[in-house]
Amino acid sequence: MDYDFAHCFEKLSGIAHTVNSNQAAAEEIAAICKSHGAGCIALAGLPESVITHIEAQCSDLKILKEPYLSKDLPGAIDNAEVGVTGISFALAQSGTMVEISTNDATRLVSSLPSTYIGVFRAEDIVDKYHDGGERIREMANRHDHNLVISFISGPSRTADIELKLTLGVHGPEEAHAIIIDTKN
Repeated sequence: MDYDFAHCFEKLSGIAHTVNSNQAAAEEIAAICKSHGAGCIALAGLPESVITHIEAQCSDLKILKEPYLSKDLPGAIDNAEVGVTGISFALAQSGTMVEISTNDATRLVSSLPSTYIGVFRAEDIVDKYHDGGERIREMANRHDHNLVISFISGPSRTADIELKLTLGVHGPEEAHAIIIDTKN
């Protein structure tokens, strides 16, 4: 059975966007920032080609980007209304983006701002959980310390307040997945 990442992500209150280029991804990021009235955006774990397009599209925003100095964390990222990170791969079965990093700043960029955007290529979507296991093992073998693996399935959620599901209490209130599909 093939799963549809976007459908599963949206069932978890995420918002999926499919675009056909790095330029279109940057345009989508700019539109999200504008719709939220963002004045500051934080970037981490993105390819330089994507960063260049984001900088051009979001020139009216304050853009925070790597390298982040330890002494400035988490304060620097805490000022951003939107956080954008590169995603290592996505699990279609559960609508989950898998962010793998050796830099604590990446984790903060995906968890501190009220709006989060994960960016990845369509070819980095795997169908089932076990299909992603090898990718995680490979990264763990290459980085034996300070490896952070985050599984992001929509906005932050909790039900520990009177057992009512609440979004955005312990992290982003809104989560977007931008899928770059150059074959589209």
